[in-house]
Amino acid sequence: MAVRHRDRAIEAHQIEHPILGARKIKSSKVWLGVALLGVTPVHASCGLAFCTINTNWNMQGLAPEPGIRLDLRYEYVRQDQPMSGSDKVSVGQIPRHHDEVRTTNHNILATLDYTINTQWAVSAIAPVIDADHEHVHNHRGAQLMETWDFTRLGDVRVLGRYQSAAGDVSEGKLSFYGFNFGLKLPTGSYHVTNDQGVPAERSLQPGTGTTDGIIGAYFSQVLPAADSSWFMQALAQAPFNSRDDYKPGAKLAVDIGYRRELGDKAALMVQLNALWKRHDSGSQSEPADTGGRFFYVSPGWSYAIGKQSQLYTFLQVPLYQHVRGVQLTADWSAVLGFTTRF
Repeated sequence: MAVRHRDRAIEAHQIEHPILGARKIKSSKVWLGVALLGVTPVHASCGLAFCTINTNWNMQGLAPEPGIRLDLRYEYVRQDQPMSGSDKVSVGQIPRHHDEVRTTNHNILATLDYTINTQWAVSAIAPVIDADHEHVHNHRGAQLMETWDFTRLGDVRVLGRYQSAAGDVSEGKLSFYGFNFGLKLPTGSYHVTNDQGVPAERSLQPGTGTTDGIIGAYFSQVLPAADSSWFMQALAQAPFNSRDDYKPGAKLAVDIGYRRELGDKAALMVQLNALWKRHDSGSQSEPADTGGRFFYVSPGWSYAIGKQSQLYTFLQVPLYQHVRGVQLTADWSAVLGFTTRF
């Protein structure tokens, strides 16, 4: 991490190094719409992380009819493996002003989606972030443990979409394609401090302080054979401004997924998720230790509860990670969610 913290009140906290010493479409009625439940993610670095898994149910072959949909999603991401480039390293192996040890993320994402008609919808996504971070501050030859533990509202996203459909469901052939667009709003705090009054790095803060633009496109198709469907989506996010000498790096996420129905209630799913992230910039950023390329495989399962609700779960495992500088990564992540419509 960059040398950014003030060194006040830290000489008294010297320690030893902690590491080194859903439903199928069966009838002629087709529900068109999108509940864009995913989050353009931040992965690796010392800061917060979200799963890159796409839980857009229209793309899973579960297109909602016009109305309101609520989704609650829990994510567990424990970043405790330092990496340099594509190599795993030990804590402190590559000297830094801060030796990153661990960031544990417990995220709750609440999404409220309103499908206006067969073409237009709007969603609001609010994340609540519970983060626990540890690193060792190498200060004047001493190794000082610094920790942050907080639960805060993150940056809210407001997203819209336009969608169209092609094909005939009576023939078992139906495709959806469309565009996503919206904003990430600066609702999360970027002034969180620990018990000693030391501010967290900007990449660890629950908010970036910036307003970001989000735009993307997608395609999904219901396959008549084997009661299945597949989808592909690309979604980009980039900040319009900087805030207090910090500007987060732009991101591009690409997802490809397949869903196979198992009877009327259960379904198996698998996704390939890719993320490209540019490094952060500004005097309050860590450009040398942010940004990278990430590829994951994410198997999942869903189960319908009645006609309006579903439970779902995913496990995400990295296939390839290449980070800029030295960053913390996760060996695996998990998602558990519930979605219902009114």
